[in-house]
Amino acid sequence: MSKIVVVEDSDVIRTAISSALRSQGHLVKALPDGTELEAVLVSGRPDVVILDVMLPGGRDGFELLKVVRRLSRTGVIMVTARDEVESRVRGLSEGADDYLPKPFSMSELIARVESLLRRVGDNGAEVTIGDLTVADGASLVQRSGVEISLTDTERKILAELARSPGRVVSKTHLLTAIWGYDGYDENIVEVHISSLRRRLEAAGPRVIHTVRGRGYKLESA
Repeated sequence: MSKIVVVEDSDVIRTAISSALRSQGHLVKALPDGTELEAVLVSGRPDVVILDVMLPGGRDGFELLKVVRRLSRTGVIMVTARDEVESRVRGLSEGADDYLPKPFSMSELIARVESLLRRVGDNGAEVTIGDLTVADGASLVQRSGVEISLTDTERKILAELARSPGRVVSKTHLLTAIWGYDGYDENIVEVHISSLRRRLEAAGPRVIHTVRGRGYKLESA
């Protein structure tokens, strides 16, 4: 039974989301703001956090996203009335796994939650690319023996690339394998690839290479 935290200031929306998720068998902790979020992350260890961007008080959803990423690797879906590209890119760049603009259907939200949950627990054999080691479905990622911290989505992308080292993996394949659908904006892949590269290249040379018009491949420089 998955544990999900919903941070949403609207009583109506918070109740609707919580009821929809509970009807699918999930355990739900509903919060009107981020006051209790740190304590819940530490004590409850949720599988997914659904985080509204526009929240009352001193910290909005972007600030709370930093709190989540500092304390855990749990999946994060950001929900907001903002539908500007800049807001979506900011959320994804700062560690969110998915982004859902309001208004949305509960069926779509549930589908995205289930897709995010499916990414957890994907194990694979150890792969070594130069000084990079990817083990247990990217639950362990090291460069020259030093562990690198990644978000859940970054780990899933890296694990997918590590299944076929040296071979091109298309954006469509990544969308389908990781997000569970292939009709989504391919920019979401580019944003997460860019973030993943920054983390990996902070500790060594580039290992994720773009093959123009085809996709990406994992190989040493």
